Amino acid sequence: MFSPFSRVELGLLKKYDQHGPRYTSYPPAPVFTADFTAEHFKDEILATNGPESRSDISLYFHFPFCDTLCYFCGCTMLVTRDRKRMNEYNHYLKKEIALVAPMIAQDRKVTQLHWGGGTPTHLFPEEILDMAEYVKGSFRIDPEVEMSVEIDPRELTQRHLSTLKHVGFNRLSMGVQDFNPNVQKAVNRIQPEEMTVQVFEWASSLDFESINIDLIYGLPFQTVESFEETLQRVLQFRPDRIAVFNYAHVPWLKPHQKLIHPEDLPSSEEKIEILKMTIELLTSRGYLYIGMDHFAKLDDELAKAQKEKTLCRNFQGYSTKAGADLYGFGMSSISHFQNSYAQNYKALPDYYEALNAGLLATHVGYRMTEDDHIRKHVIMRLMCNLEVDKKAIEEQFDIDFDEHFDSSLRALEQFVDDGLVHLALGKIAIIGAGRLLLRNIAMCFDAHLDTMRATKPIFSRTL
Repeated sequence: MFSPFSRVELGLLKKYDQHGPRYTSYPPAPVFTADFTAEHFKDEILATNGPESRSDISLYFHFPFCDTLCYFCGCTMLVTRDRKRMNEYNHYLKKEIALVAPMIAQDRKVTQLHWGGGTPTHLFPEEILDMAEYVKGSFRIDPEVEMSVEIDPRELTQRHLSTLKHVGFNRLSMGVQDFNPNVQKAVNRIQPEEMTVQVFEWASSLDFESINIDLIYGLPFQTVESFEETLQRVLQFRPDRIAVFNYAHVPWLKPHQKLIHPEDLPSSEEKIEILKMTIELLTSRGYLYIGMDHFAKLDDELAKAQKEKTLCRNFQGYSTKAGADLYGFGMSSISHFQNSYAQNYKALPDYYEALNAGLLATHVGYRMTEDDHIRKHVIMRLMCNLEVDKKAIEEQFDIDFDEHFDSSLRALEQFVDDGLVHLALGKIAIIGAGRLLLRNIAMCFDAHLDTMRATKPIFSRTL
């Protein structure tokens, strides 16, 4: 059993509990600016779809609507039960697809596709069918495509799942968060355990390739004991992956989180104790701690990719699809190519206005520099492989590593002194409890961090 806590004081972890990026991208999204326009993004699309382009494609579709408001939510979402409003959004989503798809080289295949939200299953089954068929008719979908979708058991029927299976989805991520009734009431997400069990049984009977469970620690009234009860119940399902996200309390960014009373949240010490228990319990039950908030069975693709050092990160977290260009569709969605990021408008009127004018819905973006590429590579290797080979970086980017990262290595010294990072034989290796501090360690190599910190707090705490 792996435990990063075996030789570390919990007080040491509290020392590093600070605000920082999650590094689903580098540079992080707060660096994006309006200087990068829709025309710039169009140029990037055309430049990456020339005759020499052969990389695979990943597609993300954002469905922002939910039936009810979960107070903990950090997503870009809108609460509505107005089907006309939802149908209007689907109409504009198709307009965006129709605008972008013809610019993509026909020989490029889609190897990964994800529906996120919001709540994609807030759509009726016939709406799911209609949208999925439109997407499949607009792109070249690989027969072995990985198709994943986020589902909410609270408004799900068996017909939702059979429709998702029919149109090709093979991976489900089911939100649970916590089974404790007091916690559910405090965050306005009433989801009886029996409901989740029923949905899991339906999904299992339909033979989805992977069924994942999403949990959150750090919510109101959670304790080590209560969260262990939730984990024990989840383990009865034997999901392929378990994500245990750290609740990001950022009411200055998400005003609805003010409905959560700070005095009801577990202390920093208790959150660390909950994390400790979670890692030790899940790893003792046959799950590999991938890093950050992800756990996977030992035979899962994520576990294999980490062992083979092919694991990567994107806006959905850890992934096995390295090298694919990501096209994001829908309000607030982000696209990422080799050299650029582009994010759509976050407000529906702005998103609709751009598409009505026949324009890409790009609001902000960023074109990467050579230094960004180098730092991104180092940060992603640390986050995914838990180590960096300095000589390999030097050869790939034609730099002197120690010279290029002089200030980064000085910032790293405290982690070395605390036994969290090991420097030897030209490698930087994250060891022991350093695995709990991947974000903190990666921050040492972030050239944009000081600029981002100069504004109001924009990141969640790292623990």
